[in-house]
Amino acid sequence: MSRNQQEKPAERQVRIEIDDTVADGFYANIAFIASNNSEFILDFARYLPGNTRGKVISRIVLGPINAKNFLKSLTESVSAYEEKFGPISPDQVHKNIGFHVDQGK
Repeated sequence: MSRNQQEKPAERQVRIEIDDTVADGFYANIAFIASNNSEFILDFARYLPGNTRGKVISRIVLGPINAKNFLKSLTESVSAYEEKFGPISPDQVHKNIGFHVDQGK
């Protein structure tokens, strides 16, 4: 049997489970990225206006190949989002989020 005629190994199906404590997610509005020769470190943090400190709520460590695959997947997801909902622009960030209170002026 030639190399081209060899059977391909059967594909394995991988099940990914998510713990209930992780499934709800966490809100993060800042991300910090650091790297060295063998990994990328992504720190997701939350900083709320009026506070003097933010807090890292999750740290993800990726190898270089996984970081590049993550970048590709995120780029594709953002493109699909923009195709469906329109362009994302930093100008769309609302600085005064919340209820408008009429102070009688």
